[in-house]
Amino acid sequence: MRFGLTTPVVTLVPRSHAAWEATAGPEELRRIAVAADRFGYDFVSCSEHVGIPTAVAAVRGGRYYEPAATLGFIAAITQRVRLLTHVIVLPYHHPLAVAKRYGTLDRLSGGRVILGVGVGSLAPEFELLGIDFAGRGPRYEDALRALRAALGGRQPSYRGDYYEFGEFIIDPCAVQPRVPIWLGGRSARSLRRALELGDGWDPFGLGLEQLGALLDRARRWPQWAARQEQFDVVLTPEEPLSLDDAGAVRQTIAAYARIGATAMTLRFHHRSLDHLLELLEKFATSIMPEFAR
Repeated sequence: MRFGLTTPVVTLVPRSHAAWEATAGPEELRRIAVAADRFGYDFVSCSEHVGIPTAVAAVRGGRYYEPAATLGFIAAITQRVRLLTHVIVLPYHHPLAVAKRYGTLDRLSGGRVILGVGVGSLAPEFELLGIDFAGRGPRYEDALRALRAALGGRQPSYRGDYYEFGEFIIDPCAVQPRVPIWLGGRSARSLRRALELGDGWDPFGLGLEQLGALLDRARRWPQWAARQEQFDVVLTPEEPLSLDDAGAVRQTIAAYARIGATAMTLRFHHRSLDHLLELLEKFATSIMPEFAR
């Protein structure tokens, strides 16, 4: 099991963030990233929304740092922790723009990018950006194929239903031979897409029982049997972990391991930045070694 963080400060989702995060900024983010790097967490994450309609901000929150800029900042102050987009809305971008942006980050960071992508679900944001919402699914799948063709290649070529390119130089490009692509979502369809077109599934908004049932079904699919490369199942507990009860935390992690998690994205109940940093160290030294691989 590998453990990463839903990075505090960079998003403010109601009922999920601590009060101190509302006024926090680069210095607090720096201390969190450096601590995650020092204590052996596998990745830190940053999500994407360009604009949140005021009518849904009470549910989705209104703060979303831009992922490439944020993860570039973190890359410059860390040595080993990986940089996860969790997730970028792929239909908002041309695949070559994504390959260039995050290929550059991969090169600057020494090969630490994990590209988390999603199809998107916020129709007013699509409308704001002038992108078709109803037809996003087929375009998303073609973009995934184009992105795989483009990542890591200085002269990539691809021809699909929506995207076609060739005879262009994309430099710099990613240094990893295969940049991991994790697909978000919360449906059986998102898991099928991840098995066919990605390197991992990074769902949101599903409980342990729902995840277990879906993964159990998926193991009987031909797409699961056909996998040749490593496939990551990256799961997030429904509630932040409370290290006041270390036994319960161990039970939670073990439960996710039993249904097939290869990595977990963690949040912790905390009161302040200093308290969070204490918890990051406590988890890393007392619980992480029991499950790490």
